[in-house]
Amino acid sequence: MNIAMISITQKGCKLSLRLAEKLGEDNDIARFCFYKHSDEGAVSFDDIGALTKSIFGDFRAVIFICSCGIAVRSIAPLIRSKTLDPAVLVIDDNSKFVISLLCGHLGGANALCTSVSRILGAIPVITTATDSNGVFSPDLFAQANGLIITDMSAAKLTAAALLDGEMIGLESDYDCKNICKGISRGGGCRTGICISADTERKPFEITLNLVPKNIAVGIGCKKGISCSQIEQTVSTAFAKNNVDPNRICMAASIDIKAQEKGLLEFCKKYSLEKRFFSADELMSISGDFASSRFVLEKTGADNVCEKSAALCGGKLLIRKYAENGVTVAAAELPVEIDLERTMQ
Repeated sequence: MNIAMISITQKGCKLSLRLAEKLGEDNDIARFCFYKHSDEGAVSFDDIGALTKSIFGDFRAVIFICSCGIAVRSIAPLIRSKTLDPAVLVIDDNSKFVISLLCGHLGGANALCTSVSRILGAIPVITTATDSNGVFSPDLFAQANGLIITDMSAAKLTAAALLDGEMIGLESDYDCKNICKGISRGGGCRTGICISADTERKPFEITLNLVPKNIAVGIGCKKGISCSQIEQTVSTAFAKNNVDPNRICMAASIDIKAQEKGLLEFCKKYSLEKRFFSADELMSISGDFASSRFVLEKTGADNVCEKSAALCGGKLLIRKYAENGVTVAAAELPVEIDLERTMQ
């Protein structure tokens, strides 16, 4: 996660440095300090509103080390929705409290709040209703299990039903474990969750459709191919096979493409995990795959897209499709649904 930290006072500057050293082990940290209380490792600023506006869309999380009032006034004109905004935390410069202010579940603010509180020995302040009431959270569950929420309105109605003590139904095309209190397998409920690639399936009066983000896309490409060419080919291949490209979680190719700029840009743009396999690994896998003598002579493997997708551990869903100097295939990876799994 890339995280911005904004401080105003001298105490806040020192606190941001201390926190950056800890969080920087697993995250990319950028520190912004008021010009009167800054240091060599931070970017200085003189207008917190202008600074917040300039960086708000560039970071997954923004941590303010100041009063809540200053933070709220800084972000207020920039807030769009819980699916688009970054996580926002506020820490007082004495590090007594860490407040999850915005995007607690989908943005990961609650989980980050918990982690930061442990680092600082501070009190975490989390006010989202499902957390404060100890109730199952549909959006947190979806995020933790790699599931796409297709309708935020249905997610809100489902959470509200749970808070009201209503039993929630569950239907799933995938194995589920640790069915928790308030959730009932099968029908008979007014409100329920349906985990399936079929978003038209509505087994409940109010149905929250959750789609697994479990597609590995295998990509072969000519040298110097652009990100946009890869995007176009992936989009066309998925549309022809009626598969939602939003389900892609991973991209794979042959190791000689590990530094291919367009491919790396594509993975970064869509936050995809990257896997690269040697020619020997690609040739070692058996099965019904397309074969190309030309590709074999150029790369040492007779097929890149299908085999690299399959080597990610799934079953081929989209066979080789070629366009614009790019070949694309896709495999569906196994899904494990755990209702007790959370981001915290």
